[in-house]
Amino acid sequence: MAKNKKKQHSITTQITLTIVGLVAGTVLLCWLLNVTLLEGYYTRYKQEVLENGFQQINAASEQGILNTSDYDIDFEKICSNGNLTILIITSDGTVVRSSTNGVENLRMQFMEIIMASVQNDDMHLNMKVLKANDNYVMGEKEDTRLESDYLILWGTLADGNLLLARTPLESIKESAQVSNRLLMDVGVVAVIVSGIIIFFVTRRITNPILQLTDISKKMAEFDFDAKYEVKGDNEIEQLGEHMNQLSEILERTISELKSANNELKIDIEKKEQIDEMRKDFLSNVSHELKTPLALIQGYAEGLQECVQDDPESRNFYCEVITDEAEKMNRMVKKLLTLNQLEFGNDAIVMERFDITELIRGVTASNAIILEQKEAILEFDEQPLFVWADEFKIEEVITNYLSNAINHLEGENRIKISYKCKQDVVRVSVFNTGKPIPEEDIDNIWIKFYKVDKARTRAYGGSGIGLSIVKAIMDSMHQQCGVINHEDGVEFWIELDTSNRDDNEEECEITIA
Repeated sequence: MAKNKKKQHSITTQITLTIVGLVAGTVLLCWLLNVTLLEGYYTRYKQEVLENGFQQINAASEQGILNTSDYDIDFEKICSNGNLTILIITSDGTVVRSSTNGVENLRMQFMEIIMASVQNDDMHLNMKVLKANDNYVMGEKEDTRLESDYLILWGTLADGNLLLARTPLESIKESAQVSNRLLMDVGVVAVIVSGIIIFFVTRRITNPILQLTDISKKMAEFDFDAKYEVKGDNEIEQLGEHMNQLSEILERTISELKSANNELKIDIEKKEQIDEMRKDFLSNVSHELKTPLALIQGYAEGLQECVQDDPESRNFYCEVITDEAEKMNRMVKKLLTLNQLEFGNDAIVMERFDITELIRGVTASNAIILEQKEAILEFDEQPLFVWADEFKIEEVITNYLSNAINHLEGENRIKISYKCKQDVVRVSVFNTGKPIPEEDIDNIWIKFYKVDKARTRAYGGSGIGLSIVKAIMDSMHQQCGVINHEDGVEFWIELDTSNRDDNEEECEITIA
């Protein structure tokens, strides 16, 4: 917290000092300009006033109205507005117009100037000429009696009369000094007041910035709970709102990255599992092929060496070789089928068919085996149409029924049933017997996985059948599973009973 206060003081001080420095510099610059330029500027302005006054009076003399009473007001305006003292006399010294009561003194000064000018006596003229032309001469002259300087313009009017106009320079200097002093006093007050105002204004501006700084620091530490409280609609408030949005986006993005990282870890674990499964697969294939190959090799060598010469023994040897070769052939075909399903090379042909008719055909094909096992088959043969790949579903039902026959125990009962829900039917194959151990349920769909290896080998199972079932159902995006019961095991699959595009009727059969 102390760190934030230090930052606040630093930002406020820097901005305040910068702006106060600009204000003070501006005031100082104005004061310097006043000191160096104001007096000269004011003098040039007075020169223009004198020239304008001469031109206006000269114009009146051309019009012949200079001596009339109608020109009194205009003459007074010229004198008062420009703070001018004007004397107009004839060539013999007669006063035509005057703006002051001290006419004699002004006339004497005028005559001295004229005489000195005629004689080209600059020493007695005692005037700094600023401008001269055919009509008038303008200059700066010091009045020794009054100890003050004047701007003086004298010349000849259009009607031949002489004009003398002057304005004091002392008032100009005093005005410049007063102006400079006032500017300095006002400047000091302005700097102090502006400094105080700028300090508080700056604090008001920097406080939200420091809040945003604190929020950004928390965001850098992955703390996205802090939010900026938007109180207005200026640029800083908009920045705060955008910072809040950025915080939400960062939080969501980091969450997504963590999820993606978690999924990546899962994918890596799956890859490791797949690598392990590949090793197990190669090991299992080698193991499954080793026994029949050894039997084939042994019985073939026996035939070759004529171990048994009687026809019955030779026939037995040939039957063993044929049987083991058939087992290997079935296993290889199943592996090829499973490979095509897993890699999507076996195209799915969706069609509508009667699954009851399909199951009836599968049970008929296994009738002899069912009779040998003394199995009791329960199946309510009501027509039910589904949408699926008929040949692949036939392979699924065949695998389920074969699995049920090979694991029959107890009542030797097999039950095939349907259970419908909306537009999906669950086809179940149940057999009485021992339940599957809970730790093995998730593994029975893995290639070559066998719950009871001795029993599986007894009926020639390879552990691939349920893997093919899972691959077929995954290829059609349908579910399959297994449920343990007290008296047996139920394997099931789910299939669509309606075509959503054709609005077929939904399944209405429910058989427990």
